[in-house]
Amino acid sequence: MNKKGFTLIELLIVVAVIGILASVVLVGLGPVQKQGRDARRISDLRQVQNGLELYYNAKSKYPPNSDWNTFSTELKNGAGISNVPKDPRSPSYEYKYWTNDTQTSYCIGAKLEDSTNPNWKGSSPCKNIQGVNECYDPDVGGDPSGKYYCVSL
Repeated sequence: MNKKGFTLIELLIVVAVIGILASVVLVGLGPVQKQGRDARRISDLRQVQNGLELYYNAKSKYPPNSDWNTFSTELKNGAGISNVPKDPRSPSYEYKYWTNDTQTSYCIGAKLEDSTNPNWKGSSPCKNIQGVNECYDPDVGGDPSGKYYCVSL
């Protein structure tokens, strides 16, 4: 008698090989996903800058210092913006907002996941905002990991 088909052992081997290949592919995508999230963070900060300029045109000052949720509400109400972006890995990572005492300049920041990201060189040290030492200062150098990529006015 000649039976056609696969044995249970053959099927288990095929499933194991597919599982191993899938895990190798997923591990290889990790750095690409980090770079994608970092690119989104930088894009989000640029969009928020546009919203801050709308707010400034309406109120002649920038919003007061606050956490990101309060800042988002203030920006929505003061500039008529419908949506203020959140970090793609929120609440593990959060954007930051600072302003000076007279609310005439600001600094916004996002913590990037890839410490080798070339965009760190474009980060602003936010020297015109007192007390902001969380931003990576490209003039000083050093390891940017754990610090924020910042843009300011």
